[in-house]
Amino acid sequence: MPIVVRLDVMLAQRKMRSKELAEAIGITEANLSLLKSGKVRGVRFDTLSRICAVLQCQPGDLLAHEPGDESPSGDGDDRA
Repeated sequence: MPIVVRLDVMLAQRKMRSKELAEAIGITEANLSLLKSGKVRGVRFDTLSRICAVLQCQPGDLLAHEPGDESPSGDGDDRA
């Protein structure tokens, strides 16, 4: 997927542990880990907003588009 999650980079820059962030934004460490690894299909805007508030950053600091394999999945899931 061409969307890269850079949450681990931002956590390192802020010298914050995943556990601290998970507690601060109200999600489980397991879900935060899935987000950090890019193994999620989406993220709620309110969750993204809470992450940005705690880390004092912008969504673009956490997510990047890296062109590459952008072939359609064909699963019919065209949500925007």
